[in-house]
Amino acid sequence: MAILSVNAGSSTLKFSLYPLAAGQVQPQLLSGNIEGLEPGGAPQMSWNFQGSHATKSLSLGADHVFAKALLELRALLASLPGLPTLQAVAHRVVHGGAQYRASVVVSPAVLADLTRLNSLAPLHQPHNLEGVRAFAQAFPELPQVACFDTAFHATLPEVDYRFALPEALYGMGLRRYGFHGLSYQYVMGVLLSSSARARGRVLMAHLGNGASLCAARNGQSCATTMGFSALDGLMMGTRTGSLDPGVLLFLLEQGWDHAQLQKLLYKQSGLLGVSGTTADMRRLRADPSAPAKLAVDMFTYRVQRESGALVACLQGLDVLAFSGGIGEHDVALRLELGQRLAWLGVAIDPALNARAIGDTVMAIHAPHSQIEVWVVPTDEGVVAAREAASLLAA
Repeated sequence: MAILSVNAGSSTLKFSLYPLAAGQVQPQLLSGNIEGLEPGGAPQMSWNFQGSHATKSLSLGADHVFAKALLELRALLASLPGLPTLQAVAHRVVHGGAQYRASVVVSPAVLADLTRLNSLAPLHQPHNLEGVRAFAQAFPELPQVACFDTAFHATLPEVDYRFALPEALYGMGLRRYGFHGLSYQYVMGVLLSSSARARGRVLMAHLGNGASLCAARNGQSCATTMGFSALDGLMMGTRTGSLDPGVLLFLLEQGWDHAQLQKLLYKQSGLLGVSGTTADMRRLRADPSAPAKLAVDMFTYRVQRESGALVACLQGLDVLAFSGGIGEHDVALRLELGQRLAWLGVAIDPALNARAIGDTVMAIHAPHSQIEVWVVPTDEGVVAAREAASLLAA
């Protein structure tokens, strides 16, 4: 038996297949993605299987593109030799709200509940749920399991998740939820198996196009930078991060409407907004212009600033871990952050740091460092597969 773990976006679909042995999830047999599903795109499917890589262009037409892409995926799974029988499809779903604090088998009622959260994560939630619907049609014999990015943060204390708003608004669901939970769950599991200090005070930095920090104690989330939506906290690729609400009031007074504000906050800000050119940290590093340098400096500073806040919540620090596309690959960012956090006792070994390029779990702290520093390539797919296997076994 096996679990197919998927992450559906607006124009892409990532997938991985994990076999089960005695109910335990084993290393993936197959991984790949389908991209170019946007209107006018050039759809193609690429995959890795038994050490080889393959790519196939897809002719899907203009209508029902996602559904047709899933039929191509089903045909691929049927054509590869030796694949075990699928038991379930595990979906990454960004928002579970206050109601869903653990993974769940999706029913029509669950899907209706989750659809009401679309406005809280407009870049992700609608596409995640469309993926669930499409897979239910393409694989009607399989249970669909929703695995939530918010679930890891169900342990947040009330003083952290409450806003200073009237009780009636809290009753409407206005509170902090936190995100990137599948990534943090994976990173925390790796740290607990790799470091004797990971039961202590841990700061995890998931840095990518979406970016956040999570403070954990005894393996559980106790504070995080993202809140009610995936906009809060750190500056991101195209998202603002923390912003004075007065800015929004001002823009409303200038006649801005909901659509304009949403586009600004989610798609036109962050690294892209400051640089004016790109949200790609690699391109910004290579760009000598002042706006590009400012964007990188601001991103680094916000990680430094929010790290200080979360370390204060933890009342100290034992372990610092980097994950996400930027956290796993940007050698310069990690080194600079280590220098800016030297007052905590962080000391990064430059040679070890240079060798950490996101292909393996590595400790990168110097021998004299008071804080352990790790690079942990994240794997949200295996966490979703484990959640689905555990749920179905129960």
